[in-house]
Amino acid sequence: MQQTHTLLQTSAYRFIDQSSLGPNFNALQSFATDDALAISVGEGSSPTAARLWVHHDTIVLGIPDARLPYIEEGVEYLESEGYKVIVRNSGGLAVVLDEGVLNLSLIFPNQEGVNIHEGYDAMVSFIHLLFEDLTSDIEAYEITRSYCPGTYDLSIDGKKFAGISQRRVKNGSAVQIYLDVTGSGAERAQLLKHFYEVSKKGEETRFTYPDIDPSVMASMNELLGTSMTVADVRDRVLRKLYDLSGHIDTDPLEGKEMENFEKRFEQMIKRNAKALENLK
Repeated sequence: MQQTHTLLQTSAYRFIDQSSLGPNFNALQSFATDDALAISVGEGSSPTAARLWVHHDTIVLGIPDARLPYIEEGVEYLESEGYKVIVRNSGGLAVVLDEGVLNLSLIFPNQEGVNIHEGYDAMVSFIHLLFEDLTSDIEAYEITRSYCPGTYDLSIDGKKFAGISQRRVKNGSAVQIYLDVTGSGAERAQLLKHFYEVSKKGEETRFTYPDIDPSVMASMNELLGTSMTVADVRDRVLRKLYDLSGHIDTDPLEGKEMENFEKRFEQMIKRNAKALENLK
């Protein structure tokens, strides 16, 4: 039995499911939604929140990626492969999002004495609980030759299937994870391996970009021999949130939250346009 992190122990969760909004759902809207929720959770006007989201054929770049020496050619390559390209406002480097990748945000209040690692640890704890009936082999450590490598990469037998980032807004924290549920992890990694080759052309850079080995990445279905769908994992998330709290709210964004969302979305559109305009 996996131990439950204290941040996950709450009397209610707010659950927002945006996993089936379709290909027109813009990734910038996702990050603006998490910002609005983080403000509400931090102010105490919303319980701890969980949001599910899926984006079709989207590459989310990190800020350092926008400084690659030949980033224009890299973006052209990704677009030629049918992907939309944005630059995100939370940490990390490029990741691949498609209909087989489920994203989960857990939005916590920033309690006194709780440091940034607590948010990451809470997400790791939740994923362990989420799949405890299928495996006890999920580990959290950096898979250095994956895309967007980080200390809180999740893997089984050295193959990464998930990565975690975190964004703090005022008194709330949005901890975000992508889960490769279906499809080929190696194919997603090959796409970004070629992106870095095109964008770097072997030049020396001050920032160290990942030397991607596609064989170190896989989907959960590949690793577990399962045939789970994104909808199956969504249902698991909802059941686990109820198990942890005993109460689920499904209130959509409204009122002041919508104002905060609109403000944050507008800011992200401007920042993203600037990042993509000033690629050099």
